Amino acid sequence: MVDGGSSVEEVHVKAVQGRGGQVEVVEVAEAPGSGEPITVDAVSICASDLMYLRFGCERVIGHEVAGRRADGTPVVVESVIGCGACALCRSGRYHLCPDMSRNALGATADGGMAEQFRCRPDHLIDLPDGISPADASIVEPAAVSWHALRLGNVTEGQRVAVVGAGALGLLAAAGARHMGAADVAIEARHDFQRRAAERLGAGVGASGEYDVVIDAAGTPESLARAIELAGPGATVPVLGLHHGQVSLDWSMLFHREIRLVPSLGYCSHGGHAEMADAAAMVAGDPEIAAAIITHRFGIDDAVE
Repeated sequence: MVDGGSSVEEVHVKAVQGRGGQVEVVEVAEAPGSGEPITVDAVSICASDLMYLRFGCERVIGHEVAGRRADGTPVVVESVIGCGACALCRSGRYHLCPDMSRNALGATADGGMAEQFRCRPDHLIDLPDGISPADASIVEPAAVSWHALRLGNVTEGQRVAVVGAGALGLLAAAGARHMGAADVAIEARHDFQRRAAERLGAGVGASGEYDVVIDAAGTPESLARAIELAGPGATVPVLGLHHGQVSLDWSMLFHREIRLVPSLGYCSHGGHAEMADAAAMVAGDPEIAAAIITHRFGIDDAVE
């Protein structure tokens, strides 16, 4: 940085980087990422961040990032990033681009848990009025849940169940209500999850048959339960991450003609980003951020 034209001082940016399965706060010579610089206000912690650390990742972590452009415009980062040039990207299905896995923030590319981050301008979504960038990092997982609901064709008047009440499951319940579902139920393991679900207007505990059932937990048990709750002709979007081969009760799927749909990240359709829809939902209901955000830490306390 040039100071008064007479001296040069190197700028350092604090960042949270993986190291030996843990994290440490480091200083880097320039903001991680590439593209337009933003000042980072908040980065939420995803279970996949912890998974990447267990796998030995030593990148700057974090893919749920919100901040401000140089002119102060609040934005959230679309961390599902394709090549930008292939037919999939041009059609808005950048979540299916082969480059997406090579651009995974916090895993195969440096993420945004830093004081500053650089991102391609076409993957910065302006935030609507009603939400502060300090709360807006949850828009990214909300977009993941929104995509699953859209794959399930959730419409007004339907019954929707969610199995698993982590952040993605709770945000799916909020999204289903926002889309007009008549009855939204969620199955949760812990009391604090049940309290959060009730704050979001979801019933706790599912019974009967549902039009759309979200597997938000990614375990054999959660998938089996989702199929069990699905009524004839229902759709089961699989939001939870399953690894390797998956065992299914094919007889139940077959006799009810249940559609099982894997759900990967988020995309845009008709030229409109799903993340913009998720941002509008979070901005329009302050209770969502209040229910989902449980703790706040400064960057210096990242290890804790």
